[in-house]
Amino acid sequence: MGPIADEGFEAFVAARGPRLLRVAWLLTGDAHLAEDLLQTVLAKVWPKWHRIAADSPEAYVRKALVHTHASWWRRRWRGEVPHGELPDAVGTQNAYDSVDLEQSLAHAIRSLPVRQRAVVVLRYFEDLSVEDTAATLGCAPGTVKSQAAKALSTLRERLPAVIESEEGTDDHIYARSA
Repeated sequence: MGPIADEGFEAFVAARGPRLLRVAWLLTGDAHLAEDLLQTVLAKVWPKWHRIAADSPEAYVRKALVHTHASWWRRRWRGEVPHGELPDAVGTQNAYDSVDLEQSLAHAIRSLPVRQRAVVVLRYFEDLSVEDTAATLGCAPGTVKSQAAKALSTLRERLPAVIESEEGTDDHIYARSA
């Protein structure tokens, strides 16, 4: 690859890298593993950059993230999962309620099957359409819809939040009082 292609790749990574890292983190649930995933995908994409850059490079890299993560997930041993005990919350109003809700959401998303997790990340965090999500995952739009419905149903069961409607138009999530 020549210096012009290198500059184009570097500009792409500089501009889209943080967003792609967020996708990787949402898929893996671990900051270090997300960095490894993104670095692995970028290393795979770089030699092909002259072909990819003309089309839709972000979609291509996003699809590579999903596929690479799925292959890592299939190979990973999940016998033990280390965790620490969190201290009890003090007081009635916790200043970290929003962080707790975000962590609960992240944990619930990580507990979804790989395909459902990919659909949730692409549809609701990356704000892709059903058709774009289907193209990224290489499946039919109906599959995206059914996987999203199953994932959202599971998330509603697992999250310590209540989904309520405000004036019947928009759904908002409010944390339950303990």
